Amino acid sequence: MLADDQNLVRSGLSMLINSQPDLQVVAEASEGAQAVAEVERLSVEGAEPDVVLMDVRMPVMDGIEATGRIIRSHPEVRIIMLTTFDIDDYVYAAVQQGASGFLLKDAPPEQLLGAIRTVYRGDAVIAPSATKRLLERFIPAADTAPSGAASAGLHQEKISSLTAREHELLLLMAQGLSNSEITETLFVSEATVKTHISHILAKLGARDRVQAVIIAYEAGLMA
Repeated sequence: MLADDQNLVRSGLSMLINSQPDLQVVAEASEGAQAVAEVERLSVEGAEPDVVLMDVRMPVMDGIEATGRIIRSHPEVRIIMLTTFDIDDYVYAAVQQGASGFLLKDAPPEQLLGAIRTVYRGDAVIAPSATKRLLERFIPAADTAPSGAASAGLHQEKISSLTAREHELLLLMAQGLSNSEITETLFVSEATVKTHISHILAKLGARDRVQAVIIAYEAGLMA
């Protein structure tokens, strides 16, 4: 599903996505509240979207609030935020709401299509280096929130359930290492790394590696 307040943007994205044999645009929305309503409608009809491309800035209801509402009601829906800037002030909040990452609106077509497929498989679409940069910029602000200490304690409790190897791998993820870089560091196969990541996500209750890295930062592991 596409959610963007610019008709030309939606039209261009729709043509690109529908040109692929394995992808189809099932609905469009011009603002956040309509996006939430469309997901509800499609869900009732048994045609819930697998992935939503959500603009950050929209009238009536912005993409952040819309993302939170959709994820709370339909946690299986994956949301990719669309932003004009490399590091948008709103992206961290969107990731906290459950978004699986973000893309620039001027991203190459093949990158956009690849991101949709990646998110559909359950992974995130923020590059490791961008994830690290994003978190380093916004986590300090989150730490000053009144709920910061409580969240840190809860996260630390979850992290304590990890094995020594899983804990080591989470730290490497939080440092911005890709799967291939982790395999070289730990001298294990990429299949083994993916298995460990799967276990880490399950134990932390994280949707994807971005959420896992946020938990690591908020728990104070990277202090």
